[in-house]
Parts: sequence; C-alpha cells; structure tokens
Amino acid sequence: MKLFKKLLKIASVLLGLIFIGFLAVYLIYNQPLPQSEQGVHADVLAEKMLTAINYDLYQQTRFLEWSFAGGKHNYKWDKENGEVLVKWEDIEVILNLNKTSKSTATKNGKPLNNEQSVETVDTALDYFNNDSYWLVAPFKIFDKGTTRSIVKLEDGSDGLLITYSTGGSTPGDSYLWKLNANGFPESYKMWVKIIPIGGLEATWNDWKKMENGLLLPVRHKIDKMTLDMGEVKAYN
Repeated sequence: MKLFKKLLKIASVLLGLIFIGFLAVYLIYNQPLPQSEQGVHADVLAEKMLTAINYDLYQQTRFLEWSFAGGKHNYKWDKENGEVLVKWEDIEVILNLNKTSKSTATKNGKPLNNEQSVETVDTALDYFNNDSYWLVAPFKIFDKGTTRSIVKLEDGSDGLLITYSTGGSTPGDSYLWKLNANGFPESYKMWVKIIPIGGLEATWNDWKKMENGLLLPVRHKIDKMTLDMGEVKAYN
C-alpha cells in the first residue's frame, strides 16, 4: 500500500509538472486571432498570390504524389478523376472525393467488410484533408466556404487571412499568410482546432520545381519541428 501511495504521489507530481509546462508554453506562444478587414483589397491580394504561384498551371496538373508523417501516409492524387490512392501501414484506400461511398479499402490486399471499410475510408479522408493542405494550401484560398480579409502585420505589410467556414475535416480554421513583395507565400500562422495554441507559424519557403514546371513545397518548419512532404511529384 505504501508503495502504491508513493507511486501515485510521483505520478501526481509528474502530471503537475507536465501541466505547468504546457501552461507556460501556452502563455508564451498563444496568440488571439487578429482583427481583420474583408473587402476588395483582400481579394486583390489573394489574386496576386495565385498569380505568383501559377494557379493556372496547378489547375492543369493532373497527378500529385507526396507522403506525410515521416513517410507513413502516402498519396497519389488524380485531380482530374477526383480519386486518391492513400496508403498507410497495411491499408490501401482508393478514395473517391466526389462520392466517398464509392471508395474502396483493403488490408493486406483483402477487401474490408462494410463497417471496417466505412471507418477506414473516413480515416483516409481525414488524413488526406490534413496532409494535402500542407501541399496545396496556397491554391485553396478561393475554395467554397472561404473568406478573405486583410491583417496589418508588425512590419506594416498586409497579411492575407483565410478562414474556412465549410469543407475539410475541421471547418472554422484560419490561416494568416505572410507574402513577399511579389505575392509569393513565405509562411502562415494557424488558428486550428487540432492545435490548442493559436498563432503558431509554419514556413512556406522551401519550394521545388516539379516535372511539369509547377512549384510545390517539399518541407515546412514549425519552430524546431520539420514536416517533410517526401518525394513530391506533379505531372500530367
């Protein structure tokens, strides 16, 4: 009994230290969503951004390939047909983005039963929504359900705040883009449901020219953490 009480006391102390550590990080890094102003100016800046990243070429691109989570999630996206081949562990899903009920899922090459298939397809869709955003977020600033507004940044330049009221797995998320003088994205700050700390900044400055000439990011950094996009490909 004494040993149990001692272990319980140690566990309580450790949990307390973890909570204090998280609270300190939260107080240091958390930022409220900044005030912003919607209007024509925001859409003009958004159009400038799309021109800088060659949105027309992205629209013409049929296939995108990349990986995420240290290579654990792998994707081949057929944009023309609205299908994505999603692979992780021993799972393979052919994800139909237009009608997810038409998607198929297998484990070790064998079809899953109906209940397992539905759950696995839902997981694949969540993976895709998150992991593809880190690849093509700049091209989605005029997606259905988005609003665009201007935020004055500390250096006096205009930041582009994009809020997603619908779509994806976590509607309501907001991203504040920092652009260079030509409108090319350099980073964004995030206010998203899956991250309790608001205003964390991720870099968007490590781009590579693809086979068809499209520029896509190959990695991002959030403080000291690196998100690697694997071997990124874009072709027709």
